[in-house]
Amino acid sequence: MMNLVYRQATMADLPRIVEIYNSTIAGRMVTADTNPVTVESRIPWFEAHHPSLRPLWMIDLDGQNVGWMSFQSFYGRPAYSGTVEVSIYLAENARGKGLGKEVLHYAMKAAPQFGVHTLLGFIFAHNEPSVKLFRAMGFEEWAHLPDIAILDGEARSLKILGYKVK
Repeated sequence: MMNLVYRQATMADLPRIVEIYNSTIAGRMVTADTNPVTVESRIPWFEAHHPSLRPLWMIDLDGQNVGWMSFQSFYGRPAYSGTVEVSIYLAENARGKGLGKEVLHYAMKAAPQFGVHTLLGFIFAHNEPSVKLFRAMGFEEWAHLPDIAILDGEARSLKILGYKVK
């Protein structure tokens, strides 16, 4: 097991969050954004994360930031308050090293302390590494939304993978 440190993000971390997020856009595998976002444009999103309900963690390894993870409310209605979308973004030099498994495991274990009973992953169907990771961790495919996104003129499908926290 790696010695990852999870800490609540602060506004000072937002430029790093945006840098990592923007590094995923060109690959067309992780996000439906097609152009880089700005720090300013992400302030409302950042402020929507509350440490006691919808955390936004920075992930450090050996004193260096390697990524971030967040819980985001699903659908915004009270009856869904125990369901969150989990987002994991790793820096380019941290990808493909098994960190995703460790981070997702942390999310699964931490969920109950935030009143979360259901975790969702919204993953492009062509993002086979992420689909494989979530399935290996016990997530099941709960939905397949065919060809709902257009990336560079190509239709892309979205999978929703779910996990009931035990």
